[in-house]
Amino acid sequence: MAESSGFPLAEPGLWVERTSARSFPAGRPALFLDRDGTINVDTGYPDDAAAMVLRDGVAPVIEAANQHGIPVVVVTNQSGIARGYFGWDAFARVNKRVLDLLGERNAFVDMVLACAYHEAGAGPLAIADHPMRKPNPGMLLEAGRRLELDLRRSLIVGDKTADMEAGRRAGLQQGWLVDCDASAMGRLSVSPLRDATDLKGLLTAIRSL
Repeated sequence: MAESSGFPLAEPGLWVERTSARSFPAGRPALFLDRDGTINVDTGYPDDAAAMVLRDGVAPVIEAANQHGIPVVVVTNQSGIARGYFGWDAFARVNKRVLDLLGERNAFVDMVLACAYHEAGAGPLAIADHPMRKPNPGMLLEAGRRLELDLRRSLIVGDKTADMEAGRRAGLQQGWLVDCDASAMGRLSVSPLRDATDLKGLLTAIRSL
């Protein structure tokens, strides 16, 4: 992996970081999660680590995946970097804080991928419809390659239809969309994630993998 300024950048606009030492047998499904608005409360373009607060219910979901030997992978668009609002250094601080908050609740992430490419950016990050940027499936496919995942059996949780579309394009069949209604996107069945009942359904799905 190419390193740039000490950060785990596989290319100028793609962060790929292995955040745990856990190993998994080939062919395991994963739990994919968006970050901002799904794991932590969305603050717009997040550049302040001190402002990070976890959303209710997310830590038990990640902990359940940990306990059942399911890799947990964060896939997050970060166009604020391309737009010049903040840099990879601020992303690193914010991301560390989010992971630390999860760790305080006994929930751990195994890999983080972040895509900074955006058509409104500048320089090498000014790329429209980059294959790594959701709704494209590139980050999920990259994680699948690196961790030898069974993507079809994997689950995705997000707060935007772009998250679900990325899952559909990667071949996943089950997704949960924060604060939205149930729907179908091709072969991807999208369940709502709004209350304790919905959360129980997601936990059941994780434990049945």
